[in-house]
Amino acid sequence: MLEVSDLAVSYGKHRALSGVSLRVKPGEIVVILGANGAGKSTLLKAIAGICEGQTSGHVSMGGEPILGLPAHKVVEQGIALVPEGRGVFGELTVKENLMLGANPNRARDEAEGNYDRLIRLFPKLADRAGQTVSTMSGGEQQMVAIGRAMMSNPTILMLDEPSLGLSPLLSKDLFQSLKAVRAAGLGILLVEQNAKLSLGIADRGYLLENGQIAREDRADILKNDPAVQAAYLGGASGHRSPTPGPAQTSGSAPPAMAALPKSFATRPPANASVSATQISGVDIDAVVAAAGRQAGEATGPRPTLSRPAPTTLPPTHAAAQDAALAQMMASMEQAARRAIEGRRDTSGLPPLRPTARPAAPQATATASPAPNTPPGSSGAGTPITHYRRRPGSSQFEPTEI
Repeated sequence: MLEVSDLAVSYGKHRALSGVSLRVKPGEIVVILGANGAGKSTLLKAIAGICEGQTSGHVSMGGEPILGLPAHKVVEQGIALVPEGRGVFGELTVKENLMLGANPNRARDEAEGNYDRLIRLFPKLADRAGQTVSTMSGGEQQMVAIGRAMMSNPTILMLDEPSLGLSPLLSKDLFQSLKAVRAAGLGILLVEQNAKLSLGIADRGYLLENGQIAREDRADILKNDPAVQAAYLGGASGHRSPTPGPAQTSGSAPPAMAALPKSFATRPPANASVSATQISGVDIDAVVAAAGRQAGEATGPRPTLSRPAPTTLPPTHAAAQDAALAQMMASMEQAARRAIEGRRDTSGLPPLRPTARPAAPQATATASPAPNTPPGSSGAGTPITHYRRRPGSSQFEPTEI
């Protein structure tokens, strides 16, 4: 049997759980109800050994203390957790996921026997044994996650929000499967937001509020309690008393369970809303409109915003600017056309030499430059030909200087 006594969990200075005590026996389903942030998932993680906060108190399985043990040691003690979001391996097949659950020492010797019992319990898993898990529906993946946890041969099976993301029809099928798991002799500790379905299959229930157990009772008593209905089942018709009396059940509830805690008392229905006009007897809309008109009259007409008139030049000056601009554009266009025509039409040009400079003339004995002849000239009055590369090409054209 799983026993939790005075369990407390803190994340830094934040106390998530305080003084939580519960018990789960093999062959029964115990459900934990509570609002978001009440500490339900933290409770399961602390029991399973994967809580990141600071824990204190006492948790035992079969009389052996397990609080503070690593997760694989907790599994060896007979506790398996199906986390929120399933956590299956999508790229593996159904059978491969299931056989991963048989890794603990307590389940290795009976892996094949546990697998045979599991597929008899869930025949659909036998039909999908070779299917990749990522191609299955959400309800089928949840069934694989539960089967993988059961392959570890647990005594207590903990489930965190198993119906999350499932349709109402798949959720109903899932809870019927949990009844079959209980019939196989396993104890189930269930955290579930769907209070109606979970209380419908559970034996007992705990109400967790602000990190503390606010109430414990049989599931049928909690399900028919008007205060619980108002808090978790969408309200109870005709229930208007803020302090309801004892729940009407087939059996007699203990006196301590008959009185409801103050935190679970339902609130009285809200009164009908009354407008400000009905309270003050004055038409508020008319008063606001009159105040707006008075404010407009006091400040005078609002100035109109307009663009400043563009500055205009004298006609003669503007005409001169336009003429100069037109002449400039025309000259640019003519220059561009000449450049294009000169690049395209090369028929009228003289043949070009393939080299940049001609070979140096051979010196003769009879001809020699004058002593005062400057470099680059062959004599007085004799022109010298230079070659320049034509723009935009690799050819050269002669130029006389």
